[in-house]
Order: sequence, then structure tokens, then C-alpha cells
Amino acid sequence: MELRPITAPDTPALIAFVARIPEGDRTFLEADALDPARVASWAGDQRARRVVAVDGADVVGIVTVVPGLGWTSHVGELRLVVDPARRRAGLGRALARRGLLEALDLGLAKVTVEVMAPNQGALAMFTGLGFTPEALLHDHVRDRTGGLQDLVILAHEVRDQWGAMVTVGLDEALS
Repeated sequence: MELRPITAPDTPALIAFVARIPEGDRTFLEADALDPARVASWAGDQRARRVVAVDGADVVGIVTVVPGLGWTSHVGELRLVVDPARRRAGLGRALARRGLLEALDLGLAKVTVEVMAPNQGALAMFTGLGFTPEALLHDHVRDRTGGLQDLVILAHEVRDQWGAMVTVGLDEALS
């Protein structure tokens, strides 16, 4: 398994990855993630950082860090999707850690992530990485069945915690 920045040759594997993940998971990528032209544009996107998890010829996970604009330019949004067949094996945690390192490299001070409240596994993973709950939005999103779910917004002060780790070289052990 390799974690690395997205490249243009990844496009066919990315398109296949997006097609096989559940519809609800695609919302963590982009609204038009099923558009092959949009997926192809990810490799050349200068604003967001995207790292893929690749196993052989297959993309099995992706983390994206999107910096804010204007008065929130110091804050990034982390988006993470792992192939359902690869969950609960530490891949999400590895991608999230890599996303935090990418955020630090972008000069971001804070990273947020949105998780539906019933997703206790994701909440536990992110809090274990130092994210803390900042907001609970009641009935804010619809799940796959159309039911309303609460949305939890978690935040991580990446510059404070990860900056010290990079200084002593611990980032290489985690990526």
C-alpha cells in the first residue's frame, strides 16, 4: 500500500474508485465526483491537496485538504473516503494523518472535518488524532435512506500539535 499525491495517470483508477464507493460517501469528495472530466482535473488542482492510497493498480482511499478563502484562509477542510472493503484496517487513520501533514505544509493553522453523528467509528478515529468537537448541527444532513442526521464538525489545531512533530522528525514515521 502506498500513500502519495494524486497524479494524472491515476485518473482511470480514481474514476473506478468513485464509481464503486457508496453514493453517500461521494458527498465527501465533490458534488460532481461521477464526472470523469472533473475527476481528471483533481491531479492539476493547485488549490487543494489530494493524496491517494494505492494498492497495485487500484485507488483504495483518498484524503483531500481544501484551504479556506479570505478570512478563513488559515483553515482547511479535510475530506476522507476509504473503499468500504478496506475499512477498519487503519487506512483511514493513515490518510487522515497524511492530510494533517499536508495541511501543515500548506501553512494552515486549523483543519476541520464533518462527520455524521451516528458514525461512531469515524468520530473515534478523528478524536484519537486530536480533533475536538466544535459544533453539532441538528438534522443537518440526509443519510442514504433519506433520514435526517446530526452533523458533527470537529477541528484540529494542526500548526500547534503537528508543527512540533515535524520539527523533531516524527512526521516521517507517521506518513
